[in-house]
Amino acid sequence: MLAIINSLALRGIDANLIKVEVDVSSGLPGFNIVGLPDTSVREASERVRAAVKNTGFEFPAKRITINLAPADLKKEGSGLDLPIAIGILAATGQIAGDIIQTSYFIGELSLDGSLRSVPGVLPMACALSQPDNSNKFLIVPEANGFEAALAGTIPVLSVKNLQQVAGMITGQLPLNPLAVRVEDFFLQKNSESLDFSEVYGQNGVKRALEIAAAGGHNVLMIGSPGSGKTMLAKRIASILPNLTIDEALSISKIYSSSGLLNSQDPLISKRPFRAPHHTASTASLIGGGKFPRPGEISLAQEGILFLDELPEYRKDVLEALRQPLEDRIVTISRISGTVSYPASFMLVAAMNPCPCGYYGDSEKECVCTPYQIQKYRNKLSGPLLDRIDIQIEVPRLKYEDLESNLPSETSQEIKLRVEKARSIQRKRFKETGLNSNSQMTHKLIPVHCVTTKKAKLLLHKAFQKLGLSMRAHDRILKIARTIADLAEKDIINDEHLAEAIHYRMLDRQKNIFS
Repeated sequence: MLAIINSLALRGIDANLIKVEVDVSSGLPGFNIVGLPDTSVREASERVRAAVKNTGFEFPAKRITINLAPADLKKEGSGLDLPIAIGILAATGQIAGDIIQTSYFIGELSLDGSLRSVPGVLPMACALSQPDNSNKFLIVPEANGFEAALAGTIPVLSVKNLQQVAGMITGQLPLNPLAVRVEDFFLQKNSESLDFSEVYGQNGVKRALEIAAAGGHNVLMIGSPGSGKTMLAKRIASILPNLTIDEALSISKIYSSSGLLNSQDPLISKRPFRAPHHTASTASLIGGGKFPRPGEISLAQEGILFLDELPEYRKDVLEALRQPLEDRIVTISRISGTVSYPASFMLVAAMNPCPCGYYGDSEKECVCTPYQIQKYRNKLSGPLLDRIDIQIEVPRLKYEDLESNLPSETSQEIKLRVEKARSIQRKRFKETGLNSNSQMTHKLIPVHCVTTKKAKLLLHKAFQKLGLSMRAHDRILKIARTIADLAEKDIINDEHLAEAIHYRMLDRQKNIFS
């Protein structure tokens, strides 16, 4: 007898509909799974066999063939355990009901028949947004219930074990879909544990970071050890605008596919802050593996990727950042297929001016040779630095700054200005799908970065004197546009442009370390 069960399988953060075709026929007992299953899917035979028996059902001593259609799509993970078990029970006539044909089943089976959570349920649920699914159900493990219901695309039934699923199918148990609103989990926490008011001095750097947050610009901070680079970087998240519900869902889909969501708090409602160690590999940072998984740049979606001690990262790791920084998407190709992940993040990096850290320091003498300094600097290529909008020096703090009683601005005060600038940008890019000035394409720059004649002359002189690339030219205009937004000005004037040029210190012909 044949039974066909609906399920889903994940590919990247996109879900594909899977037909689990179960045929139970006479012949020598066997359990075969076809349709490009990976090891975890093939091992479902033992999990399903034990779960069916331990739940009180009869496992047929017949020839069982499972086909996972479409057969040319690679299947991985343990989420197909439940539909396979339901298919066997339906094919042998042990359970029957209309819900079998009008539902999607996802879940990993334990040997005792209980259901374990599986990764990627949120993007799977989001894939079921077709109008004809309104009268269908998505049946998932209890631990994935809230996550699936957040998608709001299809009624969700969360179950504890195989026996409960069978009871719902046969009508012995009621169907009680979860009633969940995204707003119930979307709780913005305005009180940050880290605040800019805790940072003494460094007003110029704080200004640069405010501009970076307002326009979503990448930042590189250069300074001696102990100047406050890491302390400042960790507080940038406290001045970024609150996430929208759509942004929170898009981030949560990535975390769900990676198995990083909490079953009790299934929505990422705060902007991510990812800080991988400098020993990170290319695959861990960019994404990869036999079946490609999202890397740190995708987990930092709509948030911050902080790379401390930037030159200590392997050169091939840093060079791999160049394309995602430009395109805001990363495509990973493997023999098993090609997967694309979003990578729209704000890069915040920090480095010392030389290997010992004290080149140009006002208090400590540098012990590095010119060759060592040049070798240290060469770890960062020109094309990579070109993609970092704001490049600023973080000077050593003076003792007077530590003793100053002058009040320092809180993160909340800075955040209000940032949010006002972002609201201007949302209106500006309403028809383009962009979110911030940093995402402007070359084609949009002449439209939105209108300058005064004096500002245009200043930019022309800077382009010639500093030997700017076209990319650096565009990024200066983007920064100036953000500065003008903070000042609530429609036209970029020479003051805005001069400040923007000031933040491109690495573009100067005279090296900043000399």
